[in-house]
Amino acid sequence: MISLIACIGKNRELGKDNKLCFHIKEDMDFFKRKTRHNIVLMGRKTYESIGHPLKDRLNYVATSTPDSLTGNVIPCVNVAAFLGNCREDIFVIGGASIYAQALPYADVIYLTEVDAGADADAFFPEFDKALYKRKVLKTGDNFEIVEYRRKNVYN
Repeated sequence: MISLIACIGKNRELGKDNKLCFHIKEDMDFFKRKTRHNIVLMGRKTYESIGHPLKDRLNYVATSTPDSLTGNVIPCVNVAAFLGNCREDIFVIGGASIYAQALPYADVIYLTEVDAGADADAFFPEFDKALYKRKVLKTGDNFEIVEYRRKNVYN
């Protein structure tokens, strides 16, 4: 199963200058709980902004220059081929271009939807919400953690 996981503002804002727009403890806790002991795929800029492989996860980094990667990560030079051929559960954790490339393969999208805007230079891609069943997992003061699960074409 391919899952995308992100925290976004009301205009799909993700980040600015390789930093997250929003820092919500419940979102971070949810992210850790969901991705721990799983495979994560991130872009090179996301990896560089984190600064190290994520603990207790198998870390893949999408890059066109695999020799430039440092740390205990596995390079991924073709996101579409990787996701199209993978038979394991994978969490795509950013950035914007990796989310856009992975969106056609997404079975589930976990979004922390913040009821606020932010100055951003990176945005989560638009997607057809009619293709997904929406389920609110948690409600907070200014946010909801939501699961979008792709509808079965036979339902």
